[in-house]
Amino acid sequence: MSGTSADGIDAALTRFDADGTARLELGRTYPWDPQLRARLVELGQGAALQSLDEFGDLDVRIGEAFAAATLQLLEEAGAAPADIAAIGSHGQTLRHRPAGAAYDGHHPFTLQLGDANVIAERCGITTVADFRRRDVAAGGQGAPLLPALHAAMLASADEARAVLNLGGIANLTLLPCDGTVAGVAGFDTGPANALMDAWCERVLGQPYDKDGRFAASGTVDPALLARLLDEPWFALAPPKSTGREQFHIDWLTARLGGTEAPADVQATLMQLTAATVADALLARQPGTRRVLVCGGGVHNAALLQAIGERLPGVVVESTAACGLDPDFVEAMGFAWLARQTLAGRPGNLPGVTGARGPRVLGAIYPGSRSPLD
Repeated sequence: MSGTSADGIDAALTRFDADGTARLELGRTYPWDPQLRARLVELGQGAALQSLDEFGDLDVRIGEAFAAATLQLLEEAGAAPADIAAIGSHGQTLRHRPAGAAYDGHHPFTLQLGDANVIAERCGITTVADFRRRDVAAGGQGAPLLPALHAAMLASADEARAVLNLGGIANLTLLPCDGTVAGVAGFDTGPANALMDAWCERVLGQPYDKDGRFAASGTVDPALLARLLDEPWFALAPPKSTGREQFHIDWLTARLGGTEAPADVQATLMQLTAATVADALLARQPGTRRVLVCGGGVHNAALLQAIGERLPGVVVESTAACGLDPDFVEAMGFAWLARQTLAGRPGNLPGVTGARGPRVLGAIYPGSRSPLD
């Protein structure tokens, strides 16, 4: 998969035990072609497509990039396509406009590119893709889709937990200690890396703030933070999801006073993420004792510290503490979703996405050797 930040293609070779437990055999992140990535980021932030031809070209180029990542991962793992049951491909989100999004709202949709026909053809492996649109068609947000996996892998009967994914957008999965999937909740909380990365790239020419050093060099601007937190989206009740379409660089610059030091803006953006995550968690599951963090933001020590300071008495740590590599939890999740689809089992949790009911997600594109045969 490739997330909101489009900072790389995550590929996870995942093995499932008989009881459904997922184990990471090998995980790698492969870079995008720089020009292609730049265009994907532009489109993700609301730029218009130049033509229908560009749309088709991007769909194939992304599919080719995902296929190349798959084959490279298999080579590094010493595995052959014949060893693989299926590929689960998330694709690259071009637009995410579910119900309640900031547009006319009459026809909610979500759109991920990366032609699965190309992936199946190049790799010779059955590919499952286009997971989100069925949930949106059923009245859901199409996101988040991984709380069911989080519940299976990370819930505890001894304490209430939350799983925090810090990708381009931050989202929470709430795992009560009652052991029931019915009690699981999940939703996006707002921007995480997307805004910080965009600001860092604009003022420093760097794609991200390594270890949060740029943010740590600045001071939080309370007035700017208040203007950012005044965004009505934050007050919406779950189910809710968002993306770069909502939280993009122009959204930020429209709220700047014009005299802020660049490092202070970065520090304030980091606090925006910390505040919106902590506020959402305290409002929805105040008894949480442990927050397990995955996604690229897990490597931002300053951000994790800021979140921890807003959650006294709560342990904030990487999912690695529970045996799951934080960099590949999401990619493993789409392997899990592909497995669900091939078995004819639902992949969504209606209580999370708001869909009218459980749905088998995605479409199946047979390879030269189909697990359905």
